[in-house]
Amino acid sequence: MKLYALRTLAATVALAAGLAAAPAAFALDDLKLIAPAKPGGGWDQTARAMQEVMQSAGIAKAVTVENVAGAGGIVGLSQLADKEKGDPNVLMVNGLVMVGAILTNQSTVTLEQTTPIARLTGEYEVIVVPKSSDIQNLGQLVEKLKADPSSVAWGGGSAGGTDHILAGLIAQAVGADATKINYVPFSGGGEALAAIMGGHVTAGVSGLSEWVGQIQAGELRALAISSAEKIEGVDIPTLKEQGVNVDLANWRAVVAPPGIDDAGKKALVEAVDAMVKSDGWKKMLADKGWMDLYMSGDEFAQYLTDENARVTAILKTLGLVS
Repeated sequence: MKLYALRTLAATVALAAGLAAAPAAFALDDLKLIAPAKPGGGWDQTARAMQEVMQSAGIAKAVTVENVAGAGGIVGLSQLADKEKGDPNVLMVNGLVMVGAILTNQSTVTLEQTTPIARLTGEYEVIVVPKSSDIQNLGQLVEKLKADPSSVAWGGGSAGGTDHILAGLIAQAVGADATKINYVPFSGGGEALAAIMGGHVTAGVSGLSEWVGQIQAGELRALAISSAEKIEGVDIPTLKEQGVNVDLANWRAVVAPPGIDDAGKKALVEAVDAMVKSDGWKKMLADKGWMDLYMSGDEFAQYLTDENARVTAILKTLGLVS
């Protein structure tokens, strides 16, 4: 019997269990979640949150998490594409960071060699300046960028990462020469914050959660957020609202190995759909402050293709990919 075989659950059993959300109509026998990073990071946290919710909601009878760290997730990706090929009982957590890592590391294994299942969560980026900055709004930053791209020093995370990608997309969108962008990478949010507060860079780019405390305290001035639409409860104008046609999410997703059949793919998509609809997952998002960006199946597969093309193009423009 295949491990991904579906089992029907009686509705009366679900009601007796007191589930407030619609229960899964099946359960996977076994599921392995690969976190292609060391324990404690975002991908690992996502895998372990899925493990907890899927088991408690009866979506999978047994869920294990395996950490396979290295090269921005490429070591784990290689295992998924090779060792796990054809196995419908495996999912790997990944995200936008992996798209960039594949390109900058010139990996021979890519996300095209996986079976896309679903995008789960994400975080939007903010552009900030210190409160002492003469730049009061995004328009002033854009004018400075257009006049001389190298005069705007952007401070953010690693070269080729989400922060760098956003800075490049903004320059490109406003008609500035993105090949001349002045990006200063830092190994952590603390270093970047110190550089911004000290006036060593013009503007900072990072996920909202990284600097929300300093923004609320008035130490940093938020010029824009990279969401496609206004976020309820977040008093920061979007790039698009201010005439810069860019949106970008630092998303996390799950993919399956290549070579699985249609029944295996369907079972995995339905399992993740059921997880996302569960009260346990909704509580997990609230507790961790994760934003729900759920998208599954063919829609996510197309999104992944489009995102890969967009990231490839901007990293080539930035000179990080040949």
